[in-house]
Amino acid sequence: MRILLQFPEGLKQEALKHAKELEAEGNEVIISASPTYGACDLAIDEAKHVGAEKLVHFGHAEFHHVDFNVEYVPYTIDASLEVLPSSLEQLKGMESICLLTTIQHVHQLEQVKRFYEEHGKRVVLNRPNGFAKVNGQILGCDDGNVMVIDRSVDAFVYFGGGIFHPLGALLQTTKPFLIADPFQNRTWRMDEMRETYRKRSRGKILASVNARNFGIMVSTKNGQYNMALAKILKKRIEAEGLNAAVLVSNTLDFDSLNNMLEFDAFVNTACPRIAIDDIERLRKPLLSANELMEALKIISELKMPAAKS
Repeated sequence: MRILLQFPEGLKQEALKHAKELEAEGNEVIISASPTYGACDLAIDEAKHVGAEKLVHFGHAEFHHVDFNVEYVPYTIDASLEVLPSSLEQLKGMESICLLTTIQHVHQLEQVKRFYEEHGKRVVLNRPNGFAKVNGQILGCDDGNVMVIDRSVDAFVYFGGGIFHPLGALLQTTKPFLIADPFQNRTWRMDEMRETYRKRSRGKILASVNARNFGIMVSTKNGQYNMALAKILKKRIEAEGLNAAVLVSNTLDFDSLNNMLEFDAFVNTACPRIAIDDIERLRKPLLSANELMEALKIISELKMPAAKS
């Protein structure tokens, strides 16, 4: 069988090992050298181009169904639980917590849950309602039902490294949000980041109020393609007497977008994290669909004649 292997950046150093293992079984193996941003970014076009019968995607669980033979090989990490006791002081007085993690650590959730329950905490796990597959799991683009849980718990605890995955959940919640990082062996609260990102979002909206020309970004990646939304937003922009064009690309190149000087603002319909994490890579405002609607509401209100006294 001809197989194409695909690895995220953190696992590319293991590509040759896995290729040799599959070749020893009699397969013809090709390795994708392209970057991948998750299971929303499968190398299906590459697989078809080289005549592969199967794509083996490492590091992530299934994101959504695709019309191709894809084998997912999630990457699990047995992280130390020694960081957990240090979190208890910061959770003092908080009786109930929602526990979150990534696919790499979901197999450890029961141990982490048991630790907190043994120390008097009521623990709930978020339920996936989108692309995540397992209770307690979050993706960078899918926070499950954390917004609903926010009303019934005292705090959130994310077990894992970095802030990429918990940031989306943080912005959907209002309660104390604790990071228990087993790799740095430290716990800390990231609550203050909520206000930073809210101010940043408001600044983008206000900076777009005087925009006349909007570029609506569409990615052709299998799990990010949303032309239907782009068409809706284009009509909404044009209804305000403004100009809009759909800009399509597989991997969005911010240098190329910066060369499109006619556009006063850009709107993202691809991975929702682009409008959060990548705004400094564009010289013009980069809005989410919701932020665009807020900007258009202000634009509409500014055009209304002042009421007579």
